[in-house]
Amino acid sequence: MLVRPALIAVSFCGLLAACGSASDPHFTGYMEGDLLLVGAVRGGRLVSVTADEGRTVAAGALLFAVDAQSSEAAQAQGQARVAEAEARLADARAARQRPADIAVLAAAGDRASAALALSRQDLARVQPLAARGFVSRARLDAARAAVARDEASLSEANRRLVQARQPGRPADIAAAEAALAAARAALRESEIGLGKLTVAAPVGGAVEEVYFRPGEIVAAGQPVVALLPPDRLKVRFFVPETQLAAATIGRTVSVSCDSCAAGMTARISFVARTAEFTPPVILSRDERERLVFMVEAVPTGAAARLTAGQPVDVRLRP
Repeated sequence: MLVRPALIAVSFCGLLAACGSASDPHFTGYMEGDLLLVGAVRGGRLVSVTADEGRTVAAGALLFAVDAQSSEAAQAQGQARVAEAEARLADARAARQRPADIAVLAAAGDRASAALALSRQDLARVQPLAARGFVSRARLDAARAAVARDEASLSEANRRLVQARQPGRPADIAAAEAALAAARAALRESEIGLGKLTVAAPVGGAVEEVYFRPGEIVAAGQPVVALLPPDRLKVRFFVPETQLAAATIGRTVSVSCDSCAAGMTARISFVARTAEFTPPVILSRDERERLVFMVEAVPTGAAARLTAGQPVDVRLRP
């Protein structure tokens, strides 16, 4: 909240009671503004401050920037981690053996297949001769054993080749995928943080105060610039207890000030529930008139161009 010294008018017309005639009371007040404090999401050294006090900025206008060197380094580190995680995942998904090793195993399979074909031919020649008694029983058994041996060798070679061509275990692949997702999330976070080092005005308004200058170090969340948007300007005045019933929310009141144009208005948006002054326990009529309540009104039309801290007179009858 924007506070201006010596603007609480507590002595005008008898403790802010109604001034003027009884039929046309008016009250002394002042313009008040709720500041919007804009700070950096991440701390660091300010490299530039483009906001100037007293000037009006539009929404999205650059206000200040924080040094981005450390964040740029974090982004580069994140990119390197993503590349490493991608390489590990590709390795986990690839075949377990190198192409050259797979070629050796394939050649071994071809050799086993050729040996099996030869042993089967030998068995095909021996079986008819054994049936006619031209070869011994032992020779037939040896031919059959050679075929069984070569079949087993070919089966083993084929299994080795299939195993070599398979990727890593599912658990290893899942772990590599999780590591890649974490690396990408960290990179995204660093990119978001880098973008937040340049701070723009969230809404349009007047620059009321700049708290830091280039070269100074600010912490995360520490206000650097104070903005006063037009919709945060309000008229604050005080109404005595005898006039409180007329100050209802939504009512339009007239606002005037020294050297201001005539016809300015505001709409009451807040009426305090508690009094600003506590009288004795036994209330007389005079004491009740000293009991005042704070009222706030949103300026409309030309009144919206008034500045915070400016004294004004308010009439409940526009």
